[in-house]
Amino acid sequence: MEIIIKTPLGLEKIVASRVKELEPNAVLTVKPHGYEGLVIVEKCPDKQLLKSRIEYEIPEAEKIIPVEATVEASLDTIAKASAEIARSKILSNETFAVRTIRRGKHGFTSVDVNRIAGAEVVKATGAPVNLDFPDKIVQVEIIQDKAALSILDGRVEWRKMGMNKRSSLSLFNRISIVQMPYLGSLEGARELGARIGRAVQAYEVKELVIAPNKPVNAIELATFINGVREGIESRYAIQRRSYARKVEKTPVIVQDLYQLVRERREEPIVVFEPEGEVLEQALERLSNLFKQQRRVNFLLGSREGIPKGVYRIAHLVIDLSPDITLPTELAAPVALASVYTALALKNNVEE
Repeated sequence: MEIIIKTPLGLEKIVASRVKELEPNAVLTVKPHGYEGLVIVEKCPDKQLLKSRIEYEIPEAEKIIPVEATVEASLDTIAKASAEIARSKILSNETFAVRTIRRGKHGFTSVDVNRIAGAEVVKATGAPVNLDFPDKIVQVEIIQDKAALSILDGRVEWRKMGMNKRSSLSLFNRISIVQMPYLGSLEGARELGARIGRAVQAYEVKELVIAPNKPVNAIELATFINGVREGIESRYAIQRRSYARKVEKTPVIVQDLYQLVRERREEPIVVFEPEGEVLEQALERLSNLFKQQRRVNFLLGSREGIPKGVYRIAHLVIDLSPDITLPTELAAPVALASVYTALALKNNVEE
């Protein structure tokens, strides 16, 4: 093996065809042993040149791994080979991590490979391990009875939480979304409820308050609430499967809008309506509201906007998109993303 190319599922043949255009003499294996998302360059005249051309000309190739050694897929063999190629590639003052992808049935796990190969690399180089942000990555790609090894620059590893990122949860966990319900047709109420439920769960806000401002049709309201519940449950299930951290399910309560405003008037209340000022003008005062380390209430209308009498009690009334009326289901996610981005940029400038 010379190069391992990882592709989106279903694009393997397209990538292989493009590689052949770049290097007609390349010998390729598409979906080795039936494993989707893989194209193997078994032989080629110039590995580094072909790798560079693939990186530049084939965006369908998501990851390009130049193979530096191909060995038998056994723990000892992989560990020894990893140490051997690491000697000349990893300096003692650099950090490293072993990353293993295992395909097929073996008497060991990927974690076993990471641990044993990592120990051998430490012995060979004296370099310390850094699992989160390594300078170098010892990449082990196991395909049935063969293991391909490579040393990669740690900077090529795309990470959702990079070294210079701070979690946004501390902000979203303090926000209460107060949403007037979308009522009318039962189908529309359920669908809009589901979209709003998915949105608030995606941001893991402190709570969602469904807040009608007057007597409403009970069946329509119940349908909207059921849609919200379905949306929250569907997104929560995905988050639990995808996230390594603990995920909190967004609580949902129902309260009359006017009573909520009376009860929470000592807390920060922000109304998002077209009559407000633009976010840029309100940013300093908005930042000060969040510095109070309390719950912050975002009030969002539906078919009818937030009643104007509430504006007098609100600390801020903000227009997120002048001359544009946002659909009901977009109001919460747009408000959350806009406020987070604006506050983050402001804080970075101040720092």
